[in-house]
Amino acid sequence: MNIENEMKLSFKSLSRNEGFARTAVCAFAAQLDPDTEEISDIRTAVSEAVTNCIVHAYRNRTGTIELVCRILENRELYIRVRDRGCGIENVAKAMEPLFTTAACEERAGLGFAVMESFMDKLKVTSAVGRGTSVIMRKRIGGKNE
Repeated sequence: MNIENEMKLSFKSLSRNEGFARTAVCAFAAQLDPDTEEISDIRTAVSEAVTNCIVHAYRNRTGTIELVCRILENRELYIRVRDRGCGIENVAKAMEPLFTTAACEERAGLGFAVMESFMDKLKVTSAVGRGTSVIMRKRIGGKNE
């Protein structure tokens, strides 16, 4: 995996930072000249990943969210969103559509399904008490090449 460019950010798990995160990722991805549909897909997936950290990983407390974006060879955008929160006991179950640990908050339980539908690849790893890492990849079309 040849990394052509990279950015790293860390920020507090505050809901107001969700918009910051998606804007930062889209600004970084702009160097690949994505079309409006690709930008929309990226924004939505990043929003879901960051919101999961805020709502689930750091429930009732504030922690740090780490965001890494890379431009890889072949116009592939790599995004990693990581927290050091409570972790996920059963990742496979958590990735099932409609599953949520915040049912009392009227959450739809579609975060991972949304990420998966808008990105080409999604990988979720987690350890209880240590946090969760979400890695998303999307190839950006080469319309100007």
